[in-house]
Amino acid sequence: MKILISIIIIVLSILALLLVIGLFMKKEYSVVSEVVINKPKTVVFDYIKLLKNQNDFSVWATMDPNMKKEFKGTDGTAGFVSAWESENKNVGKGEQEILKVDEEGRIEYEIRFIKPFESTSYASMSVVSVTEDQSKVQWIFNGKMKYPMNLMLLFMNMEKMIGKDLDKGLLNLKKILEK
Repeated sequence: MKILISIIIIVLSILALLLVIGLFMKKEYSVVSEVVINKPKTVVFDYIKLLKNQNDFSVWATMDPNMKKEFKGTDGTAGFVSAWESENKNVGKGEQEILKVDEEGRIEYEIRFIKPFESTSYASMSVVSVTEDQSKVQWIFNGKMKYPMNLMLLFMNMEKMIGKDLDKGLLNLKKILEK
């Protein structure tokens, strides 16, 4: 009986310690990926500002060819919404809305995940000229995990998890635009 009580006390102490640590841990994360594309900035930006085009290069958009997609508004402008729903648990259900389009080369999004869990994240894509015929595209994904869910950041490498998908998506984009 003493051993069982000792085990329970140890487990509860570890849980309490983790919960205290979670109070002081960061709750936000940011992942950045970049690629250089051999096309002028205007060609690249005109392509990426259309949210529907993400269906051709984003890893997440290609995970389920049978996913339901719905679009609302005028693509390439603030307020345009791209919604998806999939039976694939890695895709789930959600929507992405264009918040801002800066014709100088930046577009900002709000991503609202509904299933398998609710959360809101922010992303942006920007294009800068490297040379007259080369452009650098930067894709940034920002998220926030509420307490105590932020404890998962101790065990998850968001840079590795999300970064590889952003890298792959940007390489897909590069292939499409350099054809």
